[in-house]
Amino acid sequence: MTSLQERLFAMQDKQYAAFQAKLTPGVPMERFIGIRVPVLRKFAKEFTKEAECDEFLQQLPHQHYDENMLHGLLVSEVKDYEKCIQLTDHFLPFVDNWAVCDIMSPKVFVKHKEELLAKIKTWSKSSHVYTCRFGIGMLMSHYLDKDFKAEYLEIPASVRSEEYYVKMMVAWFFATALAKQWDQAIPYIEQNRLTPWTHNKTIQKSIESYRITPEQKEYLRTLKVFVKPNEQSQIYLNSAMARKRVTK
Repeated sequence: MTSLQERLFAMQDKQYAAFQAKLTPGVPMERFIGIRVPVLRKFAKEFTKEAECDEFLQQLPHQHYDENMLHGLLVSEVKDYEKCIQLTDHFLPFVDNWAVCDIMSPKVFVKHKEELLAKIKTWSKSSHVYTCRFGIGMLMSHYLDKDFKAEYLEIPASVRSEEYYVKMMVAWFFATALAKQWDQAIPYIEQNRLTPWTHNKTIQKSIESYRITPEQKEYLRTLKVFVKPNEQSQIYLNSAMARKRVTK
């Protein structure tokens, strides 16, 4: 066990490890240390000041889920944009679950919207599940407010994947887009621009959102598409298999 791993295990909560394992299908239970996210965030902020931090960011793959979570948090703290992009590209191929993917949110991206957009387009086209998911997530986080352009909706709309965690991110993106940019986003639902599963999941998530008005929710209910029972069964089967699969 490395000195860093000894420090991480000192923060272990075994009950939390079991809880996280249930939420993260496909990651073996023995890979979870069990560090609560607020505790790990605090540790990450302190660890960035240590010389060992840079060495850790080059040591991939990591043995434990919590080490990957720490890695994502550390990348998010990097202040130099080019270095952050380099570290992100280095790390993404090793990301094998939604939690590690979604915890990464580099603060420096806010100041580099033009350059970031090009990277987002590249990430979103990736065949690697969590690289694609990360790209769409960054588009959702940074380009649905003051920097929004209607053409950006084409990026997630053009993604075609049977991977559960990609489809869920596309649905999450469009549900958010409907909440923030209704007039530009609703044609994608009206014109059935998304795959049936993602289309219906977008509507479901929108109806569950407090940011969508009752009138908009009522209209969205009329736009649900019918999926044949055998096709729906196959969709659920594919999704279940995707949730169990560990992306190499």
